[in-house]
Amino acid sequence: MYKKLRIRQPWLAELLPEGLPDPGSTVISGPGGSGKPLIGFAFVYNWLKAGGNVIFIPLQYPEIKLVKTSLKRLYDLNIDEYSDKIAYIRLNPDLATWQKTNGNTLEANLLKPHVWDEAINEADSLLAKGGDLSTLVSASALNLLLFSPTYREHNLDKFEKLLSEDKKRTYLFSTSTDAFREDIERWEKAAASLMFARMEKPMKLYLKIARIENKEVSFKEAQVPIEKEILEEIKEIAESARKREIPKLAKI
Repeated sequence: MYKKLRIRQPWLAELLPEGLPDPGSTVISGPGGSGKPLIGFAFVYNWLKAGGNVIFIPLQYPEIKLVKTSLKRLYDLNIDEYSDKIAYIRLNPDLATWQKTNGNTLEANLLKPHVWDEAINEADSLLAKGGDLSTLVSASALNLLLFSPTYREHNLDKFEKLLSEDKKRTYLFSTSTDAFREDIERWEKAAASLMFARMEKPMKLYLKIARIENKEVSFKEAQVPIEKEILEEIKEIAESARKREIPKLAKI
């Protein structure tokens, strides 16, 4: 049975007056450093406020505390108050599979498709039960998983199938289009809902809704009200992640 997540932010509610489908799959696509994870945090805010559980997979963030800091600065949300509703999975390609590092945090070699499933199931088991919504899996910089020559095709197929077929949870993925553009299009087509982010000078972020629940929508775009300083910080983090992670992943 489908439900709809009510959107509280006026700028986003105008784009999605009927809310976000649950369960469902959404891809936020756009150039690197264009603020896609920050848009994802808007949905996370609404999800937690509605009583839902969230699994964070911030592939480009070296430290989980960046998620906490961003949500506090952007939406005045203290996620420590939702400790039983949130789990984290951090990418660690040096592991054979996955390991639990502390209460609600795991490290996992997410390059391996079967490890993704195992880690998600374990993270979900750590969360409080109950509530009307399914678990939201919020993963940013998913494109990083394509830089591994060994696992690239496996992950292309894995997430294409997950986005089009998995109805157990709701998936919110952001991905850069700076590399593997044709491959990213496979994920864009597989998702039930598709959104595009873009940046204009001087550091203005825009979100466009292209498709909702497999239905094309008329042109809708809005400026995302995020301060220039925050956008600049996130762009710097994204660029740093590319320099740090891509050479390592390209050797696997």
